Amino acid sequence: MSRVSDAIAKANADGRAALIVYLPAGFPDMDTSRACLEAAAAAGADLLEVGFPYSDPLMDGPTIQQANQVAMDAGYTPSDDFEMCGRLTAAIDVPAVVMTYYNICWHFPVPARRLADARPHHGVPDGLEGFAGAAAQAGLAGAIIPDLPVAESGPWLDAAAAADLASIFLVASTSDDTHLADAADASTGFVYATSTLGVTGARESLSQRARPLVERLRRVTDRPVCVGIGVSTAVHARTVAGFADGVIVGSAAVRAVADGGPDAVTALVADLAEGCRRGYRRS
Repeated sequence: MSRVSDAIAKANADGRAALIVYLPAGFPDMDTSRACLEAAAAAGADLLEVGFPYSDPLMDGPTIQQANQVAMDAGYTPSDDFEMCGRLTAAIDVPAVVMTYYNICWHFPVPARRLADARPHHGVPDGLEGFAGAAAQAGLAGAIIPDLPVAESGPWLDAAAAADLASIFLVASTSDDTHLADAADASTGFVYATSTLGVTGARESLSQRARPLVERLRRVTDRPVCVGIGVSTAVHARTVAGFADGVIVGSAAVRAVADGGPDAVTALVADLAEGCRRGYRRS
């Protein structure tokens, strides 16, 4: 068990699907992003995903890309993001995880001790240990790295385990059963089931692919399964809560930040949390 899986289990034991809210660090500025994350936690989020902006995202849709660009234009770096996370986790009771891309992890500054050891990892010292250590120091509970293939994740899993971080891998309806099982085995927080193919973004209706994907995962793992991408309303949350352990909302929360800051985030998260409670059907 990890702090991440514990948070989901606690929500389920309370008779609701866990609500997981994504917001990027540094949008529209660092202080406001922290205030919005704190507002999400206070309004009913069970777990927070803090996005670290990256210039070449593979998964992020237009809403999150635009927010990330604002943060990058302001000059914020991953070290700035970790500093904000440290203040965030000191102020809230719910766990938070980092969501970013492997290039940022790989190139994160290498700890001086690692350099002094002069023991190259796969031939070249890398930043995985530094990134995992910085995440742990900031009080984060895990990491989502969507472009890291499970088959290549061994070095990261070692670094994450040493820092007591949960790892979360994504699966899609196009994943075969072998990949579903491998991703579930590697996931120590939850399995992230994508409701649709393509990038993130709020959608009018929920994809019909999510429920069959969760059912397939249930046959290969007892890990918690949470569904994201395209979930943006309380009706969506209620629907997903009927067959998944957790509901992940990203673009709609980012849009709330842009529309009304912490107050708008509070209103949205409270509405989504009610949907998670009303729709929960797991025994």
